[in-house]
Amino acid sequence: AAELRARVERADGRVVGIDVSTLTEPDCETVDILARLQLLARRHGREIVLRSASPELIELLQLSGLADIVPCVEGP
Repeated sequence: AAELRARVERADGRVVGIDVSTLTEPDCETVDILARLQLLARRHGREIVLRSASPELIELLQLSGLADIVPCVEGP
């Protein structure tokens, strides 16, 4: 999480793409961390977009009501 935080804080562009393809078993804690990361990004005038999210992660974001807050896009 600290590495992601540093990446968001030093990003050049407004949108920061984060590859989440390695999150094979996402849970509620994963969703919480991603939501908090989005809040951090917005405080810095940026936004995170998740890339290559698993169907399980997408479903968790939808069930938690955060799918619009933490958007996912296909591909790298």
